[in-house]
Formats: sequence, C-alpha cells, structure tokens
Amino acid sequence: MRAALPTPTEIAELADILTVELTTIGRRSGRPARIEIWWFYIEKRFVITGTPRPRDWFANIGSHPGVIIHANGADYAAVGRVINDEVFRRRVLTDPVTSWYRSRADLAEMIDCSPMVEIEFSSGLS
Repeated sequence: MRAALPTPTEIAELADILTVELTTIGRRSGRPARIEIWWFYIEKRFVITGTPRPRDWFANIGSHPGVIIHANGADYAAVGRVINDEVFRRRVLTDPVTSWYRSRADLAEMIDCSPMVEIEFSSGLS
C-alpha cells in the first residue's frame, strides 16, 4: 500500500474528524494490524489516547513507530510518537473533546498511565 502525505487542505479536513483507521505493524508478528480508533486535534497536534490499560496499537507503535492513517478515502504515512510530557498529557485529557475518557477513569491515573501518542505525518513507514 502506498501512503501519501496530506496537503494543508487535507490536514484541515483531518482535524475535523474524530474516527480514523490506524494501521500499525505488529510488534511480534511483523504484520500490519488495522483498527478503527478515535483521534483528536489538540493544539495543532493529532493525538491518539485511551483509558489506562494495555493496548496492542500502543505496544506496536512502541516497537514500530511507522503507521498509516486511513481517513476520507485516503491513506497517509505517519509516525507515532509516545507523549510523556505530563503537562501536555493533562491538557489533552482535560480538553473538552476528550471528556468521554474522564467519565471512564480517574484523571490522575489517566495522566500517569493512559496510552498516548502524537501522530506526525511523514514520508513513509519506519
């Protein structure tokens, strides 16, 4: 599969959607794994997060950061970067768009333990 870089217009369109499909490379299998997932555009950054528990997509990105975002009928090459900055994690998890997560887990626990990555568009899989 050939993935492209999004244009500035496509970035603006991607920022307006909540659900995308994410392809990661399996950390053990080495095979592509595709899931539907929520993402958020916060402070001009695309972020994927979840409630505190192990997630295959997060472990896969930890081993193979190259991903593909599938949205609006296109495939976009990107890199997932783990977000460890506690201040930014707090801003993400207290942003109104992530309110659903706050109804599922304690905020302090989420800041400390939730999987969280930034999706940065790049020219190909790593």
